[in-house]
Amino acid sequence: MTEPSTQQPRQSPPPPAGSGGTVPLDSTAQLLTRITAQLGTQLSLVSRNGTRRPMHRPRPSEALRPSAAPRPPAAPRSPDAPTLLVVAHGSRDPQALRTVLALLDRVRDLRPGLDVRLGHIELNRPLLPDTLDGLRGADAVLVPLLLGRGHHVKHDLPAAATAAPAVRTRVAAPLGPHPLLVEALYGRLVEAGWDPADQGSRSAAVVLAAAGSRDPDSAQDTRRTARMLAERLGVPVVPAYASAATPAVPAALRALAARGRHRTFVASYFTAPGRFASAAAGAAPRTAALPLGAHPAMARLLLHRYDQALSATAPSEMVSLLASA
Repeated sequence: MTEPSTQQPRQSPPPPAGSGGTVPLDSTAQLLTRITAQLGTQLSLVSRNGTRRPMHRPRPSEALRPSAAPRPPAAPRSPDAPTLLVVAHGSRDPQALRTVLALLDRVRDLRPGLDVRLGHIELNRPLLPDTLDGLRGADAVLVPLLLGRGHHVKHDLPAAATAAPAVRTRVAAPLGPHPLLVEALYGRLVEAGWDPADQGSRSAAVVLAAAGSRDPDSAQDTRRTARMLAERLGVPVVPAYASAATPAVPAALRALAARGRHRTFVASYFTAPGRFASAAAGAAPRTAALPLGAHPAMARLLLHRYDQALSATAPSEMVSLLASA
């Protein structure tokens, strides 16, 4: 019978000091201790709901990195800033009010904290006198959502301000002419199919369809906008009108065709949909551009006119603004 061996199991010798090898653990207890310590460290980074905690919470004195810094609101205004009261004409077209409200939302996005309100000259609520009545004891800047100098800007708005003595008011200049209007007109034309490659084309042209006014200053403002748009497009831009002035949009289109300008577009020089805008679009040989509406450049322009009115503190300066805008 073979006797059981009494020889002990062979153990590997420890690596010599400084050899870079792994130092063996002395016992299973030490191995469990290390595993427990590492596991505890990892678990400390996990919250009760299972999400991972940040490894480092910066002290209040530490500056935020540029990539982590919150974006500041765009040009915040103090709570005591005058109200921006946008004065729209009004229309029976239900799309008009929706378009103007969307534009006001864009203005609020650009200037958080600014009180932005709406008043209409006619046809839609709220009417301008009602909005002014709700601002008793406050400051307000009336910014006309109108594109040039005319009866509403020269007479209706100042009269409404005078009839509301409980409100400290300033009347801003009309929106046009201004490069931001040209930016909005260009954007709407591109949406309607205008090809920038048509710049300099001998067959392309644009009719700038406006509402029309008997006031010569209004017609002058429209012609100035037409010249600015022509410089941007590189083709002739002819102003035409839906009422009160000539030429009418169909007549302007025929005159351009007689000059060999058969690739013509109609730019809608209207702030919102309405009867005049629909009539101008109906005369277009192809899809007419949409009204200016809630184009981002329009929101920037409303704020520009608001700021401009605030910087003109003297009545003479306001008269100058209305005359030269």
